[in-house]
Amino acid sequence: MARSLPSHELERLAAAATGRTRAALLAAPVADPDERARLDALVGRRLAGEPLQYLEGSIPFGPVEVQVDRRALIPRPETEQLWELTGGLLGEAGPGTPLVDVGTGSGALALALKQAFPFAPVYGIDLSAAALDLARQNAASNRLEVTFLEGDLLEPLPAGLRGRVEMIVSNPPYLSEAEWEALPDEIRLHEPREALVAGPEGTEVLARIAAEAYWWLGVGGWVICEIGETQGEAALGLFGAYESEVRADLAGRPRFLVARKGAPCCR
Repeated sequence: MARSLPSHELERLAAAATGRTRAALLAAPVADPDERARLDALVGRRLAGEPLQYLEGSIPFGPVEVQVDRRALIPRPETEQLWELTGGLLGEAGPGTPLVDVGTGSGALALALKQAFPFAPVYGIDLSAAALDLARQNAASNRLEVTFLEGDLLEPLPAGLRGRVEMIVSNPPYLSEAEWEALPDEIRLHEPREALVAGPEGTEVLARIAAEAYWWLGVGGWVICEIGETQGEAALGLFGAYESEVRADLAGRPRFLVARKGAPCCR
């Protein structure tokens, strides 16, 4: 028997193929030959293992909508929760409150921050030029002004921001080499490895962020990182120079490292 897709995936692909809403599709199912051909092509690609989000082309993320493709990691619900956490900790941010997204990928976190705090200068950094091209496209489609910089972690930031950054957020690579090998093909064959794998241990990039961020933050500045669910104790050790704690995701798993420089943690 031929494989088939779950009904909810078929509905989403039909919407992508036709540009119509779910309600419109329920009222008038796909019948146009061109639409049917587009839908059949998408179904074939999905059955071959291509991520649903790449086939749809864009996803909602907090207050913005971002395009997604093979140039960047697909933002997960945990990363959207990371954005919600940043907003709760910041409260407000004005022109003198620089915010930095390290490893910006599609730009989702940086753009959501800019939408929430329109007067704050927001920077998105990535080592991948291709990912930054995607992030800039998303900034344009959302009509938001974010400064995107190419380079390694915090190195590309203007020197004048040293000691002045209010918040650094990151969904960094945090998988080990062994964890990468165990991932489903849907992820390994389509999403960028460099956005997922930190090194043999999985905490290598977190360690570098902990070391570098301290010198860029102002007193009371925040670092908030998504981490692997087994990395809480190691992350707290890496951020020993800060007041820090690990917070859980919606499933109750240790998922976010919240650290603050030179001030009691956490609100």
